[in-house]
Amino acid sequence: MPSTSFDFNSGSHPRTPQAVLWDMDGTLIDTEPYWIAAEEELVTAHGGQWSEEQGLSLVGSALPNSARVLQEAGVKLDVRQIIDLLSAQVIAGLKREIPWRPGARELLTACNQAGIPQALVTMSERSIVNELLEQLPKDTFLTSVTGEEVSKGKPNPEPYLRGLELLGEALDQSLDAEKCIGFEDSVPGIASASAAGLHAVLIPNAIDPGDGNWRRVDSLENVDVAEMTRWLVQVSA
Repeated sequence: MPSTSFDFNSGSHPRTPQAVLWDMDGTLIDTEPYWIAAEEELVTAHGGQWSEEQGLSLVGSALPNSARVLQEAGVKLDVRQIIDLLSAQVIAGLKREIPWRPGARELLTACNQAGIPQALVTMSERSIVNELLEQLPKDTFLTSVTGEEVSKGKPNPEPYLRGLELLGEALDQSLDAEKCIGFEDSVPGIASASAAGLHAVLIPNAIDPGDGNWRRVDSLENVDVAEMTRWLVQVSA
């Protein structure tokens, strides 16, 4: 687990993170209520019942996996139809309001101002991501990875490894995963970021993955570029 001690007398010079990779749902924006409401509406329409607990169990999961769980709950549609219906509901919610998590938008801006490349790595599909990107400055993210663009979703490390690869291509340089920060909120997500070798940072939201091979912060409101830089300057145990 990352150390919280720092060697400020070692003579080393802290450098800002090489890059920051962000999860979207539940980390940057609090869309989980949109997803759970859409799931409940769909299951109910097919004569089944869907609880908040069931919805929370899908937080951070790849959409095809979630769709199969909904089929088991009685939804008589194929996986693609389920994903499209859920996504349409979430997009409708985002058109009404983008529910930013505390401190998230401010930290995005601070990273851009510091010249830190950023990527979005999400299990949502491109249609939802585009809705968010349209409401942000064009240079906010250098690249993005969506659920349908990887063969294995979170908790597999592939999404974050792909994000690092795309960032490296865009920057024309090789990135060191351990010098990059990955922000996440869910069990599958934080496992994915950690397995990819990132300095994984958990901001618990709808669920709490607990302790593991990652750093925990209660909120992004007290995180800035200087703090992230200190995270990467650690004393070896």
